[in-house]
Amino acid sequence: MAKGLLVTYALWAVGGPAGLHHLYLGRDTHALLWMLTLGGGGLGWLWEFWKLPSFVAQANRPQRQRQSSVGRTPPLSFIRFVAQVIVGIYFGLVALISLSFMANFYIVGLPLAVGLGVLLVAAVGNQTSDFKNTLGAAFLISPIFYGRPIAILPISLAASITAQKHRRYKTSVGSETLSVRLYRLGLAYLAFTGPLAYSTFCNTAATLSYVAETLGSFLSWFSFFPLLGRITESVFLLPYRIWRLLVGDPGFSNNSFREWEKLYEFVNSFQDEKRQLAYQVLSVSEGATNEEIHRRYRELVKIWHPDHNRHQTEEAQRHFLEIQAAYEALSQPRKPKGSWRSSQQH
Repeated sequence: MAKGLLVTYALWAVGGPAGLHHLYLGRDTHALLWMLTLGGGGLGWLWEFWKLPSFVAQANRPQRQRQSSVGRTPPLSFIRFVAQVIVGIYFGLVALISLSFMANFYIVGLPLAVGLGVLLVAAVGNQTSDFKNTLGAAFLISPIFYGRPIAILPISLAASITAQKHRRYKTSVGSETLSVRLYRLGLAYLAFTGPLAYSTFCNTAATLSYVAETLGSFLSWFSFFPLLGRITESVFLLPYRIWRLLVGDPGFSNNSFREWEKLYEFVNSFQDEKRQLAYQVLSVSEGATNEEIHRRYRELVKIWHPDHNRHQTEEAQRHFLEIQAAYEALSQPRKPKGSWRSSQQH
């Protein structure tokens, strides 16, 4: 049955962030992407306003015309590549928050989550990519940055480059009933949100710590690029600034923004506590120089490397990871302390 443009626009307006219009057009992968990202953070949903006619035309294209594209390589899309990197990072951050307690998370869980995020974007529309090669690139990169949250970025980049290299048009498949499609989308949605919901409701304290550590690690990526760091913080403060622009200075009387301030300060305080713990793990003073920290790190790595402690492998691996995390925390430039109130005034 032919798809109508007016119906598509109506579904876009009513349930666009949830992907209802994509579900109507048979673009199930795009619908799932919108369900998991709320329409690409709202920006992708708005940008689609101009793309809907082409989506409808593609859905109404005869089967023979679709098959004629099979075997050819789609044109390279910079927008799709950037979206793959961003969604890969997003999937990695969600996995870091909800699944990092798992054994071998950085070897299995993290590259799998990032790779699936990249593949999800790669399969939007009439294109797809090679499953094995994309995940293979993610798994190959992950051991290089083992135990470090920053691994999300290079894993996503490697998987996105591989997905673009192996991009191709989808082969035609028979039509499926709506119930089967909804069942598949429901399983995928639960697989993504289930672990996060469990961590949030059943292990709230640990989840808050994971969120704070993840946000702090994300912000620390920009430590060597002050301009990008300021842009990132501006995005973080954007909700408050919009509110202040619309209603004036509320004097922090609004409960929602008091909570936002608490979260902002919690992230900063968590990073300070993390540095204090790092000093204790490496057994150095707070005034230690970078050379002293590096020298102590090399000494402890030699002592606790798992290959040198085969009689106590588990304990050695735990100490080894703690030493690596501590060294990474102290290697980041210390950021000047500032409160929410001072940040929002600049």
